[in-house]
Amino acid sequence: MRIRSTTEQDAEVFVDTLHAAFGRFPEAPAEDGGGVWWAALEMDRGLLAETEDGRPVGTAATYPFELTLPGGTLVPAAGLTAVGVLPSHRRRGVLTALLREQLTGLRARGDLLTVLLASQAPIYGRFGYGPATSTRRLTVPRHRAAFAAPRAGAPAPAAGSVELLRRSECGDLVEAVYDRYRRAQPGALSRPHRWWARGAGQAPVSRAQRYIALHRDADGVPDGYASYSLGGSGTETTLTVDETVTTDAGAFTDLARHLLGHELVDQVVFQHFPPGNPLPWQLADHRAAQPGGETDWLWVRLLDVPGALTARGWCADGELVLDVDDPFLGERGRHLLTVRDGKADCVPTRREPDLSLDVRDLGALYLGDTAPSTLVRAGHVRAHGPRAAALADTLFRTDRAPHCLHWF
Repeated sequence: MRIRSTTEQDAEVFVDTLHAAFGRFPEAPAEDGGGVWWAALEMDRGLLAETEDGRPVGTAATYPFELTLPGGTLVPAAGLTAVGVLPSHRRRGVLTALLREQLTGLRARGDLLTVLLASQAPIYGRFGYGPATSTRRLTVPRHRAAFAAPRAGAPAPAAGSVELLRRSECGDLVEAVYDRYRRAQPGALSRPHRWWARGAGQAPVSRAQRYIALHRDADGVPDGYASYSLGGSGTETTLTVDETVTTDAGAFTDLARHLLGHELVDQVVFQHFPPGNPLPWQLADHRAAQPGGETDWLWVRLLDVPGALTARGWCADGELVLDVDDPFLGERGRHLLTVRDGKADCVPTRREPDLSLDVRDLGALYLGDTAPSTLVRAGHVRAHGPRAAALADTLFRTDRAPHCLHWF
C-alpha cells in the first residue's frame, strides 16, 4: 500500500472511493460543479491510499480554515474531512497510514493544530483529537413561547428590524454577517468564499431553499440572521432553524421573537443553540425551552503544544506544568505554562508536573468547553497535588463559551 497526494485529475476517483467507503453513490453536481457537499474540496490537499497495483482503497483531505481562539486570536486550522476506507480493506492499517501522513505533513508545514467533526466518537481519540466544543438543540412549543415582561429599570433594547428574504436573494449579506460573527466567537471556523460560491455543505451555505430572517441594526446595517424552513408530520408543523448568527445579543433576541411569533407553526426548533444564551430566561415560562440532542461538535488536535498554548488568550495569571503524552506521534514533553496579563509563555521544563495528560485531553481542554477537573474526575487526567486541578480550571476558564456552527 502507498499513500500519495492528489491533484485535480484525481477528483472523480477520490469522490467515488469516498462514497464507496460509506456505501453510497455520489449525487450529480450542478453544471458548474457546485451544489454538493464535497464541492469545496481542494484536491491539492487530499490523500489517496492505493494498493500496490494502483487500486484506490482510502481517502483523506483537509480544508483551509481559520479558528477563533479564546482571546480573539485567529489561527490557521486544517479541517480533516473526507476520511474513508473501503470495507474490503478495513483493519489493515489504511486509516492509520492516512492519518500519520496527514498529521506529519501538517506539522511540517507549521500548523499549530487541526480540527474535525467526528462521525463516530471512538475513532479519533487514538489519533490525538479531543472533543473541544459541544452543541445542542432547543425546542419551544409556540403556545408557550411568550416573552416575559421586562423588569422595571431594565435598559430599553436597541432599535432594530427584521426583514424576510429568500436565501437566493441575500447570500452575500449572510456571508458577510457570518464572517463578522466568527471573528469574535471562540471555537468558530471561517467559511471561505469558495464554500458559499459553490453551495457546499449544509444550509444556509448550500443551495437548499431557505428563508432568511435578516436583522438590521438602528442604522440599517445587517448584524444577524436566522436560516429556517418549515416542515412537519401529521398535523404538527415545525419551524426548524438551521442556525442563528448575530454579532449582538439584542439582535438574537429580536430574531428569536420573530421566529417564535410565526403563527403557522406548532413548535420552533433551534439547531446548534449556543451555550450560555439567555433565551430560556427571557421566556415567561422558563420550562418552555426544552433542551435536547446535546453532542460534541468540533474536535481539536494540537500539533505544536507550546505554539498552540501561547496563541490563545487567558483570563487568569498563574503557572502550570503539563506533562503531555502524544502516543500516536511517539512524543512526550513537559511544558511550563506561565500566564501573565492574558498572554502565555510555554517552555520545556524539568519541574515536577501539575497535570499529566494525553494530547487528546489537552485538545478537549484547549478552547475552554471542558474544565480540567472534569477530566481529572473522569480518570483521563492525573493531577499531582490537591490544588493542581483547581489551578488548571482557573487558567483554562474562558470569558465566553466556545461554539462552532460550521459543518464540513
